[in-house]
Amino acid sequence: MHSKLTLVGAGPGDSELITLKAIKALQSADVVLYDALANDSLLEYAPKDAIKINVGKRKGQHSFKQDEINTLIVSSALQYGHVVRLKGGDPFVFGRGYEELEHAKAFGIPTEVIPGVSSSIGVAAAVQIPITHRDIARSFWVVTGHTSDGSLPKDLELAAQSTATVVVLMGMSKLAEIAAIFDKHGKANVPVAIIQNGTTGEQKSVFGQVRDIVEKVHESKVSNPAVIIVGDVVGLHPEYVEAYVASMNL
Repeated sequence: MHSKLTLVGAGPGDSELITLKAIKALQSADVVLYDALANDSLLEYAPKDAIKINVGKRKGQHSFKQDEINTLIVSSALQYGHVVRLKGGDPFVFGRGYEELEHAKAFGIPTEVIPGVSSSIGVAAAVQIPITHRDIARSFWVVTGHTSDGSLPKDLELAAQSTATVVVLMGMSKLAEIAAIFDKHGKANVPVAIIQNGTTGEQKSVFGQVRDIVEKVHESKVSNPAVIIVGDVVGLHPEYVEAYVASMNL
């Protein structure tokens, strides 16, 4: 028996957006530790006798703490062999994947990382919003809306002052604060898209501007898990165009 940890990016939700290399890792797994945001159907690639444990962390629900996940990775690898840690999106984009990697390495367990399609770019692309455009946005920021101390990251203030597209993950509970930051920097009329459960059959979207997006979210009941996209590129989406042409009675 050879112990091993493979961190696998499961993609943004659609089971077909996982990579071939990730599928091969799942097929050789002895244990699969999977997140709440990873599509459950991906577990079908793992052997029938593989141990499968949901270690996803969801607000307001019982879940594993990060230290518990780290311990489980090591104990499972030493006892059973190949552990696949299946993480939503990409393992290294706000996924604490590197902490898990370091912990396994400290116990002499060989490790491998298989990248995944991050929701920060994959969800936007799936709804045909380009996060960069040669005439509109030449760069983009990806910012977390959920820090360990409960505050918004200071980088968001800098991002709001740029001409870049800004993508916020895990930020729905702070949406009003996020909008206020952009408004403070003269961005009240900048387009915003919020996509819940992007790339899945449960996908819901709402389009607005910084000045009215909180109200529109309340009306539409769009909630977590969702990606917030702020920037002029959102204005290229047909639903945004239709909404604001109608509002101007043009």
